[in-house]
Amino acid sequence: MVMNPLQNVVPSEPPTGNRRSALRRMGACALLLGTRQLAFGASIVAVRVWPAADYTRITIESDQPLAQQHFMADNPNRLVIDIDGLELSPALRDLLGKVRADDPFIAGVRAGQNQPRVVRLVIDLKQPTAPQLFTLAPVAAYRYRLVFDLYPTHEHDPLLALIRDREAAEALAARTVQDALGEFIGKVDKPVAVPGAAPPAVPSSPPMAKASAPAPWPPVAAAPFPAPPQQSPAPLPPAVQGKIDRLIVVAIDPGHGGEDPGASGPSGLREKDVVLAVALQLRDRLNGLPNMRAMLTRDADFFVPLHERVRKARRVQADLFVSIHADAFITPQARGASVFALSQGGASSSAARWMANRENSADSVGGINVNAKDAAVISTLLDMSTTAQIRDSLRLGGEVLGQIGKVGKLHKGSVEQAGFAVLKAPDIPSILVESAFISNPEEEARLRDPEYQAQLVHALAVGIQRYFAKNPPLARSRQL
Repeated sequence: MVMNPLQNVVPSEPPTGNRRSALRRMGACALLLGTRQLAFGASIVAVRVWPAADYTRITIESDQPLAQQHFMADNPNRLVIDIDGLELSPALRDLLGKVRADDPFIAGVRAGQNQPRVVRLVIDLKQPTAPQLFTLAPVAAYRYRLVFDLYPTHEHDPLLALIRDREAAEALAARTVQDALGEFIGKVDKPVAVPGAAPPAVPSSPPMAKASAPAPWPPVAAAPFPAPPQQSPAPLPPAVQGKIDRLIVVAIDPGHGGEDPGASGPSGLREKDVVLAVALQLRDRLNGLPNMRAMLTRDADFFVPLHERVRKARRVQADLFVSIHADAFITPQARGASVFALSQGGASSSAARWMANRENSADSVGGINVNAKDAAVISTLLDMSTTAQIRDSLRLGGEVLGQIGKVGKLHKGSVEQAGFAVLKAPDIPSILVESAFISNPEEEARLRDPEYQAQLVHALAVGIQRYFAKNPPLARSRQL
């Protein structure tokens, strides 16, 4: 027989003089209760779903910690989760409507009261999945979080995907040129004149308009930011092209994402949104250049741990790694773009150290599973920086900083250094670009402006090309 732990602590109606001591005994007994009892009555704060090609995350945020048990079931594939200490609520039922039809992993979600105080979630899966379930303590604006990460059983080869994507783009471009050439030949081909026959009537047409010059970069509203040069990034010089015997791969890393919004501006612009918009434009810009392909560490709104960003770049044997962010500071007066490289020693300034600490806290906000099998390699991987990598990173940073300085104010006129975890790939020149201070109202407005984003993309692309013009990549010596 299971006894109620409170049964003999408090009489049904204690005398007035004993009520205070009885309440104290109740509090002491409550401290002895387990998670199942304490979790009862927990309220759901929010339920969020973050679908992505890499993995899908479901987060249940509550005002008290939750305990769970789960198992996999077959025919069809599904993940069954029993959450202790909950009653089925409208917030949990909302989870059913938050699953998108194009989610690559989740076909649907069902919820029910399996037992008193136990809610059962059944997640129907579209493919074999390796789930990771873990809890997160309160941090930043979040309360307690119960997290379900659904990863594919077999990870795809990202380098092969890049090569196939490039081949498909080249084939499409070739077909487009062929179609245009055929259409042109059809228009200019004239019938052979027959002696004595009347010449065919030629319909009158208005004269062709003279080709106009390319439109210059649109001006930016505020005066201190001069417009960038009008030329577009040109292909690498022929002499450099001759030294390149394979595809150049640039890893572009939009900071933050998913559960981690990054910094926010005075009007609510989120860092994770604006840096993703810039990264997508930069990817398209670089993909249009000969022998170059860009890979994004995230191409949608989902969270990527810092060590995973480094691992993604290494898996595609990236030649460069460019992480894009937007500064924030405790006062709105701070302004200007910055470029950072890694430092093996101390930071180049107290501001650089503060910035590195802020960016390195992304994992705690975004939420990583410290019990995952690959978590043990994080510290090892992020301590493998080399002198050569830092030297090349400073060269890359100098080229990019010089171009950014043409489109906006710089926070500092030289490349700064600090211990950014995301820059610690041992064999890839890596920089972190703080594009502007999103906490500054004027610069937040610029970051929101598509025209300014285009100018920033132009500066980044030119800086990357100038680096390769001076440091052409040679044959690969690394392996996947």
